This record gives sequence, C-alpha cells and structure tokens, in this order.
Amino acid sequence: MIEYENLGKLNEPFFEEYEKSFHQSLTSGWYILGNNVRKFEDEFAGYCGSKYCVGVASGLDALIIALKSFNFEKDTEVIVPSNTYIATILSIVHLGLKPILVEPNINTYNIDPTKIEDKINKNTRAVMVVHLYGKACEMDKINDICKKNNLKLIEDCAQSHGATFKGQKTGTFGDFGCFSFYPTKNLGAIGDAGAITTNNENLFETIKKLRNYGSSVKYVNDLVGYNSRLDEVQAGFLSVKLKKLDEINKHKRTLADFYLSKLKDDFIKPQMDKDYFDVYHIFNIRHPKRDALRNYLLENNIKTEIHYPIPPHQQKAMDGVFKGNYPISEEIHKTTLSLPISFYHKEADIHQVIEVLNKFKG
Repeated sequence: MIEYENLGKLNEPFFEEYEKSFHQSLTSGWYILGNNVRKFEDEFAGYCGSKYCVGVASGLDALIIALKSFNFEKDTEVIVPSNTYIATILSIVHLGLKPILVEPNINTYNIDPTKIEDKINKNTRAVMVVHLYGKACEMDKINDICKKNNLKLIEDCAQSHGATFKGQKTGTFGDFGCFSFYPTKNLGAIGDAGAITTNNENLFETIKKLRNYGSSVKYVNDLVGYNSRLDEVQAGFLSVKLKKLDEINKHKRTLADFYLSKLKDDFIKPQMDKDYFDVYHIFNIRHPKRDALRNYLLENNIKTEIHYPIPPHQQKAMDGVFKGNYPISEEIHKTTLSLPISFYHKEADIHQVIEVLNKFKG
C-alpha cells in the first residue's frame, strides 16, 4: 500500500534531534514563550526574508490575530478566494467581518486578480489571499490593487512555506503572512502551531500583545487579546525541521517533476510558470471522473486525498453567509484529487503511482 501520508515515517529522520530538543525543553523549566520560541521566530523571519515573526498556537489563530490587529468595524468586508480551506473564511466570520468571495483562476487555483476590483466597494478594507497547494498568488497584480484602493493585505501561507513569486517568498508581500505548521505541512510541527510574519514594527508589537492576553508586561493588559502562544516544545521541533525545509521542498519538487513529465495528458496537471517556485504541499490533478479514479487507485493499493470535497460556500457552517454560486470553485472541488507526495515517499513510489494512473480507462 502506498499511503497518502504517514507522519511517523515523515518525521523519523528527525526523531533523534526531536528527543534532544524535548529533553532540553523539559529540563529547562520554562515552558511558555521562552528561548525556543524566540529562537524559532528569529530563524523563521530570516528564512522568509521578513523583519519580524510572532509564534502563535495555530494557523487559524494567525489569521484571526492578524485581522484583529486592524481593529476593523463590524461588517467590514474582506475579499477572500472562493477556493480555499474553510479556516481562511472562519477567521473573517469569527471577528464579525463579512467575507466576499472571489473566484480563482482555473489554471492556478488561486484567487484571480482580474476579478478582485469588481468586488471592491466603500465597505472593503482588506484582501486575504491564499497561496493554495504550495503555489504563490500573482502578488504583483494583487499588491497594485491593494495600494490603489488603500486596502490591507493578508497572506494565508498555510501551504506555501518557501514558495516564491518572482524570487520573493510568500509571507513578505502584504501587511502579514500567516502560517500554519499543522503536522502535514512542508514545515510541520508535532501538533498545532502557527506564526505571523510582518515588516511593520507597530503591527509586530500589536500582534505580540494580542497572542498573550493583550499584554506585553505581566498583569498589564493593553488590548482585548487571546491565549495563542506557540508552544516551547513545538518551537524546538520546528527549529530542527526548518534546517531541512529547503531539502524537503526540493524532494517534493523532484517527485512533482515525475508526475508532470510522466503522467498522461488525460489528467489536468498543475500549471508551470517561470515566475513561480512551487513547493507542492499538495500535488493535485483534476479529472471529470475523479471519484471513479480515486476508487480505482485505492483498489490498486494507492491512497489519495481530496483538497477539498466541499467548497466553503456550500458548507453548512456558512448557511446564510453567502449567496449565489461559484462555478469555477465548484468545478475544482468536484474534479480535484491529491496524489502522494510526502517527504518520506521514494521515487519508486511515485513511479508506481504514475504507472497505475496511466492505465486508468475512465
């Protein structure tokens, strides 16, 4: 059986260093916002090319805290892609703001810049982009739109650790870059974890307070904050894995190259472009008989995933939030299939997947 992912095997190369890091954390006696968190924040800011980084408890918290820092009025509109994981939209709804969906480019799956300005009005205050599957958005066009309309820009970088657009890493284009370190990510922790990057010192000081009860001095609370602090143990693990992130991305890009070059054109494959450095958190293909294809692969001992089976606007949790249909997003969600592409997969695994896929008669 070729599994879609196996977190034990994925992390096995790091076990020895993880154990050393855990022992150091355990015996230090300092478990909240200590040296490990500060060290990782400095390292990750440097890796991204950002001035500042603040560790938080999850990727969703990163998005919420970033939005909260702007202190928008209730019902302020935030533009967001219709094709994303629901967490992006939940961050907007949790703060009493109004998400405005913009359809993706069918070739990149990311928000289509040509459709953004049609949704801007007097209530619009921000754009939240998502670098989906490990491919950056068209950030030059999006930046121009935000500057022209005086809009804040938040990047959801949950799937794009190390991805670049025209040589610049995601998380450094907007006011904030919001990262998840969920265990399956290219830079994954051993539990929930997240971070926010920014180049703005004032915003940096605000989000540091917001993650810690609104406080920068113990028992002195300047803001209505949260308890959302990156854990010392997870920070230590992330520092270990960060040293190998470029190697992880390189391996996944190598596996992706096999899919791209060897898979038949019966499958719609990710689009390639010299302006993008994709890191393939997810390698997705599309096919009109996706469900039959997935069952066929499982019958041949190959597991896959669907990212994602239900678009956000059709989720029960979003009843009453959105009106209308979003046909491009719906088409993607009906036809997309995620293939195995883990750091632990061998080249032989991918060749086997390709061989089986190319025999599909659907």
